[in-house]
Amino acid sequence: MWLLLVFILLGSYDITIARVKYRGGDWYNDPSIISNLVREINNRTTINCDANQYVVTLQDPDLFSYPFVFLTGHGDIQLSYVEVENLRDYLLRGGFLYADDDYGMDEAFRREMKKIFPGLEFVELPFSHPIYHCFYNFNNGPPKIHEHDNKPPKGYGLFYKERLVVYYTFESNISDGWADPGVHKDPEEIREKAFRMGINIVIYAMAY
Repeated sequence: MWLLLVFILLGSYDITIARVKYRGGDWYNDPSIISNLVREINNRTTINCDANQYVVTLQDPDLFSYPFVFLTGHGDIQLSYVEVENLRDYLLRGGFLYADDDYGMDEAFRREMKKIFPGLEFVELPFSHPIYHCFYNFNNGPPKIHEHDNKPPKGYGLFYKERLVVYYTFESNISDGWADPGVHKDPEEIREKAFRMGINIVIYAMAY
């Protein structure tokens, strides 16, 4: 896997990121975040990331065209039986899901993920995990981008046969830091942390 990481950093690699559209909540909030993250990936690494905006439902066969999918929101998430089965198949076949709680989706997200992997539990990733060190170093885990309930930021993972298939950030809200500067009016140093962590997540997903 380290050889693949070197290939990504020094060679050429194509990736397309899609945002997950789901029922029950505001999957669409902050529409600028993916395009801004993609811009930073393309500017800072040799990864060739598709700059187009893609949205996919979990029941769509096109889901399998995207190696990396992103999900966020503030509230409820409702997945149908077909969506549950399709997402499970996607993850087992090598896909990667990054989910970022934008405040209020934790209960629903955990509930729906339990339908996908009934026998798996989210575990907090140790700060030594490669996702925090594969490009930029985050010695204290995920950065705090937005304050929610005055709790420390957490990064959780679902592992299937020792492979991280879902990475989930809670009380961190990394993706808000990718939005256009005028949306949340975050200081530049905060947005920089968010972009750096986002780049780490994408590189890790492609390398491991």
